[in-house]
Amino acid sequence: MSLNATPSSERIHIGFFGRRNAGKSSLVNAVTGQDLAVVSDVAGTTTDPVRKAMELLPLGPVVIIDTPGLDDEGTLGELRVKKTEAILKEVNLAVVVADVAFGLQAEEEELIALLETKKVPYIIAMNKVDLEEGNENEELPSRAYIKAMPGQRNREEEILYVSALTGYNIHLLKDKMAALGKIQLTERKLVSDLIEPGDVVVLVVPIDKAAPKGRLILPQQQTIRDILAAGAISVVSKDTELEAALKKLGEKPKLVITDSQVFGKVSAIVPKDILLTSFSILFARYKGNLEMLVNGAKVLDNLQDGDKILMAEGCTHHRQCGDIGSVKIPALIRKTSGKDVEFALCSGNDFPENLEDYALIIHCGGCTLTEQMMQRRLQDCKEKQVPITNYGMALAHMNGILARSMEPFGELL
Repeated sequence: MSLNATPSSERIHIGFFGRRNAGKSSLVNAVTGQDLAVVSDVAGTTTDPVRKAMELLPLGPVVIIDTPGLDDEGTLGELRVKKTEAILKEVNLAVVVADVAFGLQAEEEELIALLETKKVPYIIAMNKVDLEEGNENEELPSRAYIKAMPGQRNREEEILYVSALTGYNIHLLKDKMAALGKIQLTERKLVSDLIEPGDVVVLVVPIDKAAPKGRLILPQQQTIRDILAAGAISVVSKDTELEAALKKLGEKPKLVITDSQVFGKVSAIVPKDILLTSFSILFARYKGNLEMLVNGAKVLDNLQDGDKILMAEGCTHHRQCGDIGSVKIPALIRKTSGKDVEFALCSGNDFPENLEDYALIIHCGGCTLTEQMMQRRLQDCKEKQVPITNYGMALAHMNGILARSMEPFGELL
């Protein structure tokens, strides 16, 4: 990925949901202006979520997600519906697509209730108005009365009538998506609020077998970009050259940011009067809850034989012999705790529901996850009273430098 490309995790995610054959895929194609999703008169053509990164002006970069039908049937259908429910955890905005001939059915009503519970903003798009007799040239009302499900209160919803086939109101739909998406944007800072223009920031980037050939990984790219945005100076060094790099600098750096795998080594090299933290901890603050994750790290002091720890990663990658999540951190936990601890792994969107099985969850920095998804994972842990920390904090705590790694954030804690 180049430095000028907006990562998927930094884009507003907009999901299109609805029953089979409501025209979700056709509507996605109309919004994106591309034949992104396969469309057919056969219900259930979309079997897996389909994603498209695009620019939605005046909002900016977004990810559009087309999902399988909410009413999909059979064993495979149930799996597809589960995938759709998983998408709900990462979207910032939902477009509920319904066939105007049938209105809102039970599945759409249940989805809307869930969106309201999760506080996810949504737009209801009544599709296929071109098929409604007498509506070819008539202006449809902007609001319509929708009957609620039995036992629910009647309510009036704002409905946007559209036609994926003719393009009717597609521009208005995009405007509404951009307006609601803009509300979801937060002024989060990765590191730029910790530094001043002209400050020197040293980034420690090990180059080992796990490092991708010819490029920096996403957390490193994003951190460099944010340092540049602050008008500060970024200096990148391997851990093996760090001591020499610090001696050659004309002044002390304001901050050193290290890969978590060499936290202990870097802490021994960097003088105590220079602030030190890790990429993983920066992302813990950027997308998560720093205080909650710090408290989770302290659970490492009280582990018991037989405790289960979940190692959770936001991305999927080929694991090598020295993998940090499956090898290095578990080995260090067993060494420092002296306990016979069990470990489980999950990656990508496969975050388990049975969190109560675990004494602790240790999550990666979440650089590939949206803030929305990371926050919902934290909320799940909070509701089920399962402590959670992240890679950088766990390593800092076991190296006895967690307090030092928190110093850059000072009163922000």
